[in-house]
Amino acid sequence: MSSRYSDILFQLIHSLEKSEKRHFKLYIRRNSAKEDLKIVQLFDALDKMQEYDEKALLKKLPGTEKPQLSNLKTHLYRQLLASLRLLKRSENLDLDLNEQLDYARILYYKGLYLQSLKILEKVKETATAYHQDTILIQVISLEKKIETLHITRRLQDKADHLAMEASEVHERRKMITQLSNLALQLYSWYVKNGHARNEKDEAGVKQFFKEHLPADAFKATGFYERLYLHQSYGWYAFIRQDFIQYYRHAQKWVDLFRDHPEMINVETGHYIKGMHNLMNAHFDLRNHQQLDVVLEEFEKFAPSHIVQHNDNFRVQAFVSIQQAKINRHFMRGTFSEGLSLIPHIEEKLEEFALFLDKHRILVFNYKIASLYFGSGDYNSTIDYVQRIINEPVDLRSDLHCYARLLHLLAHYELGNFGLMDSLTKSVYRFMARMENLTVIEEEIFRFLRNSLQMSRHRVRQELDKFLDTIKHLEKNRFETRSFAYLDIISWVESKVYNKPMSEVIYEKYLNRRKRNYPDIAA
Repeated sequence: MSSRYSDILFQLIHSLEKSEKRHFKLYIRRNSAKEDLKIVQLFDALDKMQEYDEKALLKKLPGTEKPQLSNLKTHLYRQLLASLRLLKRSENLDLDLNEQLDYARILYYKGLYLQSLKILEKVKETATAYHQDTILIQVISLEKKIETLHITRRLQDKADHLAMEASEVHERRKMITQLSNLALQLYSWYVKNGHARNEKDEAGVKQFFKEHLPADAFKATGFYERLYLHQSYGWYAFIRQDFIQYYRHAQKWVDLFRDHPEMINVETGHYIKGMHNLMNAHFDLRNHQQLDVVLEEFEKFAPSHIVQHNDNFRVQAFVSIQQAKINRHFMRGTFSEGLSLIPHIEEKLEEFALFLDKHRILVFNYKIASLYFGSGDYNSTIDYVQRIINEPVDLRSDLHCYARLLHLLAHYELGNFGLMDSLTKSVYRFMARMENLTVIEEEIFRFLRNSLQMSRHRVRQELDKFLDTIKHLEKNRFETRSFAYLDIISWVESKVYNKPMSEVIYEKYLNRRKRNYPDIAA
């Protein structure tokens, strides 16, 4: 996130759309005392600022001292949230149900417990239909309190029913909690490390998965249990580079929403993530046609109201679509065509700076660098990998390693041989420290070191040996981990056959297309 968004109130104001700003002005003038209109002045001042500057802000608010500013900002922050809650309640099931639950509590505290029970029944009906167990727990808890403290003439039939409902929800929530924890922890492992680096990594992930997967997880039939089960298995497979299982669970993840279409509006973020992972799975398996089909479906969904009127969903959809489009160019070798995506991506990254996390920026920088590398623009490759190299290594250590390797290869392509010796040693040490060296990387470094002292003829011979070595390792997951980040075989083939890397990959794409879809290819 950009440093200009360092103040939380400033962040909130600059995240607002025009309709939200207009609603706030109406809300505050309708609900605030005359002296509270100072917060409107503060709102306007912050809204016009491009970067947060407290000294400049105080100058725009004559008569306001620094201690007063802190209280004023707190008051404005609360009023903004209250305004947004009113505006957004009809668009969000959670907000609507919680509001109804608040009304039930207010009626109960007023002594109107029969009216409270009527509202609770309606809330329970909606919460059950949309699998909202966290709301159900609160509803049942309040119902039990009312039935315990008051004579409602329903107790004889209701007591056993409430007890049974409470037990069922508790058991569901227990399973959901276990599975959602497992999915989250596996995803966290991936964000920190990337794919399993070696057998030790894989053994550790397998053991963790085995210990934390509930024994009866596959017996669960609820929406959220199935959702988190497929997420857990999906991340487990992805970390281990078992891309077929990754695809299967990504497809089941998406199919779950197709079986429960009403949940797309409730859990839009999970639906977008499922589609994102399904497109990634097709990319990893080189399923060209299927990727096109899913991408087209997702692009039709992205302009929908539920996506465009929620900042998080709008950003997630943008990330998923653009990464899928870049991946499609990687599969086809159309790197130069893919460069046309970059201006739009850069524009949106700036526009969405407030909402984008560091991980997404890191991935985009690496993918754009790879586009430039495949197109032969090695100077631009270096510019983009430097953005990664200059960041702290606090997540995705794998991308930091391969960014440095891509940086090294770009200098090799540019003929900057004066840098190669020291740079090769530096990158080698870094990857060794990150436990990111496999036979493939060892062979890359061996070739780069040796080729600097060789004639062109000898370099060609070394390239032939290099290509033969890595092709023999192509089916070993741990040795070919680097292929998930950089198509090193195609790069070496481009040197051996004296063709651009893009042309080598495009020919492979056409051959796969002819083999898998002969009628289409013809």
